[in-house]
Amino acid sequence: MKIPFHVDLKDKVAIVTGGGGILGTAFCEALAQCGAKVAIINRTKEKAEKVAEKINASGGIALGISGDVLSVESLENAKKIITEKLGTCDILINAAGGNHPKGITSEEYFNLESFSKDSGNTTFFDLDPEGVGYVFNLNFLGTLLPSQIFGKDMVGKKEAVIINISSMSAYAPMTKVPAYSGAKAAISNFTQWLAVHMSKVGVRVNAIAPGFFLTEQNRDLLTREDGSYTDRGNKIISQTPMGRLGNPEELVGTLLWLVDHRASGFVTGTIIPVDGGFLAYSGV
Repeated sequence: MKIPFHVDLKDKVAIVTGGGGILGTAFCEALAQCGAKVAIINRTKEKAEKVAEKINASGGIALGISGDVLSVESLENAKKIITEKLGTCDILINAAGGNHPKGITSEEYFNLESFSKDSGNTTFFDLDPEGVGYVFNLNFLGTLLPSQIFGKDMVGKKEAVIINISSMSAYAPMTKVPAYSGAKAAISNFTQWLAVHMSKVGVRVNAIAPGFFLTEQNRDLLTREDGSYTDRGNKIISQTPMGRLGNPEELVGTLLWLVDHRASGFVTGTIIPVDGGFLAYSGV
C-alpha cells in the first residue's frame, strides 16, 4: 500500500485492535510505513500474524497477537507480550467491532403482515437480547476496555493518542441495524467524553467515522456474487454524492493526520467523517 504522505512515528508503539480485518490491516500497514512498531491484536491469531508477516517482510516491525477485546484477562496478557517485545503503547487504534444477525431486523419498516408466524421475518419485537447485547459489547465495551488497559501506559506521555472507529450510523441510525447503530453512537459519545477526561494528562482522543467501505462484514449485504450491487448497496450509492464505495486506503490520510502531533496536536474530541459526502447529503 502506498501511503498518501509520511509522518514520523519512529520509536512509537502502535496497537491496533481488530488489526486483521480489511480496514484494520490498512491502518497497520500505514503506521508501520511511518516507522511505528505495530502490535496487531485480533481474535483470530492467524489473521493478525498474516498482517504482521507482511509488514515484517517489507522491512517494518510488527507483532501479531491473539486477543479478545471483551476480556480484561486477554487484553492484559496481550499488553504484557507487547510491552516485553515492543514497549509501552503510544498510539491505540480501537478498530475491533462488528454486527450480529440476531441484532438485525429483516425489513426496514414494520408492517402488520410481519406479525404472521409464517412470514419468516425478524421484526423489532423478535430481536434477541443476547444478540443485541453482543453487538453493544463488541463495539462499545470493545473500545472502552482496550482504552482502559493500554491507556494506563499512555498517561503522561508526550503525543499519546487514541483513535476510535465510529460510523455514519452514529449520526442517523441505519435501517435494520438498531444494535449496531446504537453502539456506534455510543462510541462517538464516549470519544468526546474520554477526550475531555484525558485532556489534562496529554492523551488526545478522536474518532474516524467511515462511510461505506466494502469489508468482509458487509460484502454479502452490499454486493452479489457477480460483483453488482444489491438493492441495499444501490440505495447506499444513491445517497453517496461521490457515487461509489470507499477504498480502505482512503481512511489512511485521516488516520495519519490524527496520530501526528505536529499536524493535529490541538485536535481532540472530534469525530471525522470519511464518507464521500454521505453525511452532507439530504437526499434531495
